[in-house]
Amino acid sequence: MDSLITQLKALAEPTRLRIAALLARGELTVSELVAILGQSQPRISRHLKLLAEAGLAERQPEGAFVFYRLSRDGEGRRLAALVGDLASPDDPVLKRDLDRLEAVKRARARAAEAYFERAAADWAQIRDLHLSEDEVEAAMREAAGKGPFGLMIDVGVGTGRILEVFADRIERGVGIDVNHSMLNVARLNLERAGLSNCSVRQADVCALPFDDGSADLVTVHQVLHYLDDPELAIAECARVLKPGGVLLIADFAPHQLEFLKTTHAHRRLGFSDAEMGDWVEAAGLGLARRAALHPEEPAGRLTVKIWTAKKSANNGADAPDRRRERAR
Repeated sequence: MDSLITQLKALAEPTRLRIAALLARGELTVSELVAILGQSQPRISRHLKLLAEAGLAERQPEGAFVFYRLSRDGEGRRLAALVGDLASPDDPVLKRDLDRLEAVKRARARAAEAYFERAAADWAQIRDLHLSEDEVEAAMREAAGKGPFGLMIDVGVGTGRILEVFADRIERGVGIDVNHSMLNVARLNLERAGLSNCSVRQADVCALPFDDGSADLVTVHQVLHYLDDPELAIAECARVLKPGGVLLIADFAPHQLEFLKTTHAHRRLGFSDAEMGDWVEAAGLGLARRAALHPEEPAGRLTVKIWTAKKSANNGADAPDRRRERAR
């Protein structure tokens, strides 16, 4: 009862109610809220602090930025979810806020699209070397199984495409990436797709901001070849998997295209089944399936491999010990 009273008091102030109504429509930074509401940064920050303390809003740091959104967990989740529905868009104050929100989103979209255009040429060159993305995505869906999955974590979210691919099989999806500009591209694409069950946050694959055994599905699509220590990344993905959870890895088979190192910052020229199997086993998982997607013209082209690993119901707790033993 006390927590509910605290939440209702937090929403009883007009500016905080306006902020909650805006956050119901997506993640926003303090500077974006300042632009929309026309109030000072300290004042907006104070209101956000009170909403967060009441359990109605969440704070997500992202490098030099901090995004706020309505709470998705905890005691304030249900009341927060009602705010967007209860606030009438016909109210003149809220209508003005929503018009300004659209202007902020357009500016964010322009910045995201400019970044994407700069990077798109590099990605297109690599895509031309292997099968179409549609075929890879279809194979990933088949390899993961029908689900449904509770929490999905997409490591190296990129454009957000893999979250879109699995959106109909998951209750909630979170994409992580270290690149703030890339996260904004993913935010834009998920918003345009209407995927309110998916969000993104900044994090490193080797230090995922999730509790042990919290995810039902973890996807790692074309990420491992950029990493200095792919084995550590796999171990971290295994840590956050629930017993029975699925780790899905899509990457390249071994190849000799050295220009991918010099021009596209690839650290590894693909992965063999043997080394992937060793890493998965060391992480306490079992390699359940592997598939090879060969291009139509093998010479000078890339083969995409998909590895499916699972955490058994009885090995989740001892996986960290096995990794330590292997390190010794």
